[in-house]
Amino acid sequence: MFTGIVEEAGTVERIQPAAKAIELTVRASATGRGLKLGGSLAVNGCCLTAVKVATRGKFKLAQFDLLQETWRRTNLQFTKPGSLVNLERPLRADGEFGGHFVTGHIDGVGKIIRWERAGQDHVLDIAAPPEVMRYIVFKGSVAVDGISLTVAGVQKKSFRIWIIPHTCEITALRERKVGDAVNLEADLLGKYAEKFIVARGRR
Repeated sequence: MFTGIVEEAGTVERIQPAAKAIELTVRASATGRGLKLGGSLAVNGCCLTAVKVATRGKFKLAQFDLLQETWRRTNLQFTKPGSLVNLERPLRADGEFGGHFVTGHIDGVGKIIRWERAGQDHVLDIAAPPEVMRYIVFKGSVAVDGISLTVAGVQKKSFRIWIIPHTCEITALRERKVGDAVNLEADLLGKYAEKFIVARGRR
């Protein structure tokens, strides 16, 4: 479980197809501290398991094995060595809860259709698939590449987010552009509410 409060933007070190999976190696700093074999890390909002952890100077190199299913259903397929990725460690039981409940299970991939400065802030419009849009509500929460954000506007096939300078500076959003793919995870509460209502309607 995560909160969507991205701790840092790590760097993709290596991508290597293997026999049963795709090996993704990420260079991390703060999020690498304490990461052990078998530990979890959210990479662009996708919960991954570290299969190798090595030290290079002040950095940690974390390797993850991506199944083809994960590769096809996330924007990790578009990364390359040097790409920035958002990193977050799992929520500790005694940790600060600053965003919203994020599971690290991607619901769909959206497409940036507007990304530009508006005064000191940035405006971000994302076209999203129907399976995500059904849970998007005005002032509700959504995870974009693992970042917990508040929905500022909703259209039929897209939604809007306002990005403050701090979020732009410390996350991989700073290298995003129109046309790029982003991982989307809808608010877990909306999914449970829908299931509860549907179940009651069948009684």
